[in-house]
Amino acid sequence: MQRKIGFIGLGTVGRHMAVNLAKGEYDITVYDPDPAKVADLVSLGAKGAANAAEASRGKELVISIVSEGDELGPLFCGETGVLAGIDPGTIFADMGTTSLETTMKMADETTKRGALYLDAPIWGNKDHAASGLLTIIVGGDPAIIGRCREPFSVFGLNTIHVGSVGDATKMKFIVNLAQATLVQVLAESIVFGEKMGFSADKILEVLDTRGVASPIFHLKGRAMARNEFTRSLALKYVNDGLHLVMNAARLVGLSLPAGEAASKMYEKGVEAGYGEEDFSAVIKVLRS
Repeated sequence: MQRKIGFIGLGTVGRHMAVNLAKGEYDITVYDPDPAKVADLVSLGAKGAANAAEASRGKELVISIVSEGDELGPLFCGETGVLAGIDPGTIFADMGTTSLETTMKMADETTKRGALYLDAPIWGNKDHAASGLLTIIVGGDPAIIGRCREPFSVFGLNTIHVGSVGDATKMKFIVNLAQATLVQVLAESIVFGEKMGFSADKILEVLDTRGVASPIFHLKGRAMARNEFTRSLALKYVNDGLHLVMNAARLVGLSLPAGEAASKMYEKGVEAGYGEEDFSAVIKVLRS
């Protein structure tokens, strides 16, 4: 069992994952570029680190949840990054959303340090993280995954092994595509119905009764009906995830018409200033 844990990335979802580990009496050391986020976790029982290297040093398991972006390089490969501190034999579980190229590079660099890499993106929002209901999609050695199941169970309901390193990143592309396009279709259906004279609540009452009913339709539809877009999963991250999906599709020579259309709408949402809101705010693009 992995008790000494380093945790890098205290964003919307990562914070709740780290809080649950701290409450679970794990010896957890946290780092985030925002000192206020580190201080918040320290007040809840975690140890704070000055940088990612310090958070990683002397640990049995290091968890990182940092998406593809400008901060990923320094946090991982920089002079004070994860690789500068991680010890041989330590398990590094990369739970952020990145391109396949980045995942494989990180795996290779981790292996060169003698550490053990798990490709382990999470699926879920801050509410799932707070309630311990995330899904963890994992690619890597089953024996290594087995050593992490107990700490993973503190913030995840399901840990699903999908294959080798890289396969979990590919599976997350599928998840991102389905999730984003479903919410985009829901937004279009609601706005279309409103234009024909129905309330959003009445549209959702009908949609909730038969074949198209789904948890994401119910949850995000109610948010759209109330014009309540408090961030659970930021629109900007869904937009970034769709860009990764589109790039991956091009690499395999596949056209994804619905995904391409959804990607354009989320891009417009970011351009309109909705990036920090929940991704259900994509409906605001259609209503404007």
